[in-house]
Amino acid sequence: MISLLKRIPAFIVLTVVFIIELIKASIDVALAVISPTENLKPGIVAVPLDLKTDMGIATLANIVSLTPGTTSLHVSDDRKLLYVHVLDHESDESVIKEIKTVLERRVMPIEGTVVPDRLAHKGAST
Repeated sequence: MISLLKRIPAFIVLTVVFIIELIKASIDVALAVISPTENLKPGIVAVPLDLKTDMGIATLANIVSLTPGTTSLHVSDDRKLLYVHVLDHESDESVIKEIKTVLERRVMPIEGTVVPDRLAHKGAST
């Protein structure tokens, strides 16, 4: 019970970050839909995973799928990659960085995984 209580603040942070990302992505998709030109660059990106549990991976995959413009397609059999379809992206690296630094690093404390230093402070806008 105590470990569950320790995870509540991380869950609250993840919820707030998800809402912010949901709003940003909704605006981006709406602008793409009403744009008179078709400059979208859709693609499928393999995102390497640092999550260790099925719950953590499922949580991240669901958050990605609930965010407009992205859909989780598949988790590799070894649970090391999450394949994500994106409506529009600059590069695979930008998608990977966004998912790992904004979303995955906030799921890790909820599943009980220590956040690696490379994800702890890099590129986190929120």
